[in-house]
Amino acid sequence: MIVTKDVTFFYNATTQFAFPDVKCNPSETLLITGNSGKGKTTLLHLLAGLLRPKKGEISIDDTNISQLSEKKLDQFRGKNIGLILQQSHFISSLSVLDNVVLASWLASGKKATEKAKQLLSDLDLESQMYKLPSQLSIGQQQRVSIARALINEPKLLLADEPTSSLDDENAIKVADLLEKLAKDYKASLIIVTHDQRLKNKFANQIHLN
Repeated sequence: MIVTKDVTFFYNATTQFAFPDVKCNPSETLLITGNSGKGKTTLLHLLAGLLRPKKGEISIDDTNISQLSEKKLDQFRGKNIGLILQQSHFISSLSVLDNVVLASWLASGKKATEKAKQLLSDLDLESQMYKLPSQLSIGQQQRVSIARALINEPKLLLADEPTSSLDDENAIKVADLLEKLAKDYKASLIIVTHDQRLKNKFANQIHLN
């Protein structure tokens, strides 16, 4: 579960955000919507611990991440938060499989190779796992990002515009897949999006004004 209270953030005197409180239970999906410039990605980065709030609390599984040291926050993020960003940030010289395995090694010091293979197979990427990321379609790369986000069985899944570059058919497939995986892993799923297709699909939404 993730809960926030009175979170504020500002880049400078003219760009300041006061965010509504967020609550998302395990296995639930929450959409965060809003026009450009309203702080959607900023809020996602705060929830991920990539930015720190100026005020307020962000609690994940009863841990207030706002109070963790940088080292402990990095460790907590690796074990408890799965990130699916707009830019995949794959290591281009590594295979699809090795990119996913790397996420497990960075979080735990152990290579969960068999688990990575199973995840990729579950995501219909069994025939792609020894290819380079650049050899995959955008839709396939998105599924690799999902596998990488799930490898450490996170309590919180955060997705930034996961369907923006996909056609209608693949957008719905990815949305259905994320929803199913959140339920399977009992993770809280928060999606930041302006995609109307997702707004029509998920009822639980917070709109940033």
